[in-house]
Amino acid sequence: MSISAKARPLDHLVLPTADLGVARERLAALGFTVAPVGIHPFGTENACVYFSDGTFLEPLAIGDAGKVDEAITAQNVFVERDRLFRERNGEEGFSALVFGTEDADADNAVFVRAAVSAGPRLDFSRPFVDASGKAETASFRLAFAAEADMPDTFFFTCELVNAPKVDRSALQAHANGARRIVGVVAVSADPTAYGGFFNVVAGAEAGLASSQSVQFELPNATIALTDSAGLKAAFGVDIPPASSLQLAAIVFSVKDLAKTEALFIADTVDYHRRGSRLIVTPAAGQGAILAFEEFS
Repeated sequence: MSISAKARPLDHLVLPTADLGVARERLAALGFTVAPVGIHPFGTENACVYFSDGTFLEPLAIGDAGKVDEAITAQNVFVERDRLFRERNGEEGFSALVFGTEDADADNAVFVRAAVSAGPRLDFSRPFVDASGKAETASFRLAFAAEADMPDTFFFTCELVNAPKVDRSALQAHANGARRIVGVVAVSADPTAYGGFFNVVAGAEAGLASSQSVQFELPNATIALTDSAGLKAAFGVDIPPASSLQLAAIVFSVKDLAKTEALFIADTVDYHRRGSRLIVTPAAGQGAILAFEEFS
């Protein structure tokens, strides 16, 4: 399936967690380098995992519950949806898929016209600290999207308005050999029902991957929608039938799968093989199925 010229790239993935310290320990045990804590002005905080292609994971915790309450009162969609996710799914999980953009204002207008806007656009800034402790200010503009029947996930585009001039190279080197995110898998009772939504939000056309799965090709990754049986076939993991669209799994490209496996054994990480992949099931601090696959 060819990639549409208007397809938006994957930017990052949001992974709610109860405790950033636990998330940091878990991700480090999996061989990831984790960035210093980043504090949002609206009460949440993160400890990100950055990859060399610019994509990243965003483990997200509540740092200041009072500021979160204030932000929700002010219709901050990011924290509204984070709270909704936690109320329905608990403190650990995989809540949002984020696309890169150069114009979040235009995206917001598209989402409003297509009746998939999840609420008002958001602008904010926060300090960014590199591995050496150097700090700069990063500024962002977000445009949100979700269908009415998506209480367990949401999507947004992220425009980097002010890029911090810091060196991320040390943060992008991972002991497990992970280089980038190559795939994201979501689960639904009816995967084909969301073709129109993803056409608008991802800018990509649906392609039938199997009788159980629909794929959307982005410039830097693939989004796959499947049902519970399809997830079981791909990852060997059982989950309850999804009542709404739920983000479930992340696939990483690694340099040398044998070295990744050796690290898991040394760190006593519970994993299993599924075809050419190493699969790690969710745990405290890791709210998604993680799959590691060797790509040339």
